[in-house]
Amino acid sequence: QVQLVESGGGLVQAGGSLRLSCIASGRDVSTSAMGWYRRVPGRQRELVALVTSVSSTGYVHSEYVDSVKGRFTISRDNVKNTVYLQMNSLKPEDTAVYYCNTRPPIDGSWGQGTQVTVSS
Repeated sequence: QVQLVESGGGLVQAGGSLRLSCIASGRDVSTSAMGWYRRVPGRQRELVALVTSVSSTGYVHSEYVDSVKGRFTISRDNVKNTVYLQMNSLKPEDTAVYYCNTRPPIDGSWGQGTQVTVSS
């Protein structure tokens, strides 16, 4: 089972930036697609960004939900077994608890998440 620990959240004004980190342990996730998800109270958790594993030619593919395209960037460092989410031009509607997990997610591996609060 993989353990995932998210960090980097906080309180930021609209237009600001944050960089989230997710460290995986217990299992090498370098061959897994990884995603950043977020949950707002009263709503289902949604996938906001995913990054594929690195191909033999070094190619990595990423995808984003429409609401964060052009503002968020997902990346991974397989040496550190870490996934990042750079969030720029933050909006109040980005306020949520952010989680990372594999894609598709492993039910027993959800971490505590990291709270992101964007003030207007």
